[in-house]
Amino acid sequence: MKSEENKEIDEELDTRGLYCPEPLFEVRNLYETLEDGQSFKVIADDPAADEDLHRWAKRTGAEILDFRKEDNDLIFVFKKPIK
Repeated sequence: MKSEENKEIDEELDTRGLYCPEPLFEVRNLYETLEDGQSFKVIADDPAADEDLHRWAKRTGAEILDFRKEDNDLIFVFKKPIK
């Protein structure tokens, strides 16, 4: 699967309709299943997800490859660090 920026995306998670703290729980659950170096896209429409997921990435070391807002959607592309 390729994103709009031609970056490889291994998984995609749509959390639209979920509200704090559910998007963060879903991201953490997916993150645990990924191998180091894999990337994943998250779509959220909860305004709190902006701050929550940026803070989560800083805490876990997940790299934010892309972040943008499209209408009411927040779109993140993360990469799990290689340890």
